[in-house]
Amino acid sequence: MAKPLRDLHDVELAALSAAGGRREFGELVRRHSPAVRGLLRRMGAQAALADDVAQDAFLLAFEKCAEFRGEGTFGAWIKRIAARLYLKRRSKDARYVAEIENDEVAPSVDSAGRMDLDEAMKGLTEPERLCVSLCHGAGLSHPEIAAAINLPLGTVKSHVKRGLDKLRARLQPEPVAHGSASHVG
Repeated sequence: MAKPLRDLHDVELAALSAAGGRREFGELVRRHSPAVRGLLRRMGAQAALADDVAQDAFLLAFEKCAEFRGEGTFGAWIKRIAARLYLKRRSKDARYVAEIENDEVAPSVDSAGRMDLDEAMKGLTEPERLCVSLCHGAGLSHPEIAAAINLPLGTVKSHVKRGLDKLRARLQPEPVAHGSASHVG
């Protein structure tokens, strides 16, 4: 009796998909589409565009599944495909500008004083958000990012560093204020 799809490793599913296994590839899509869409949203894509690019990325991955060798994770591989597709779409978009003015946005904090990464990412400038997402979300190196978005390497490194510094500052828990209690004895 064959193992259920949910019990197969991504490498096994990719190999079966490369041989034409649509059900197996469907399991890979089920496992990884939320992370791919999340990456695209963090890169700045609106929900509908993130869905479109994710779908295109999975279609391309299905066509190229035989190229996945399992040297890294399937999740990282599909995220790189999606990030590159998104960047291609952006480069075709005449409204895209690599450098925009720094728009500081106050991140929202919930009642328990916690903030989620998506909200914190909104506080970054567009170039910072894009560079941090490509570096830490899609796993691209600084030179790969520089080539993909046509920015100097030093600028990419600066955007990543500034973005990470801002995220650390925003995501750092607030210190609990302990009032000095007077002890009457």
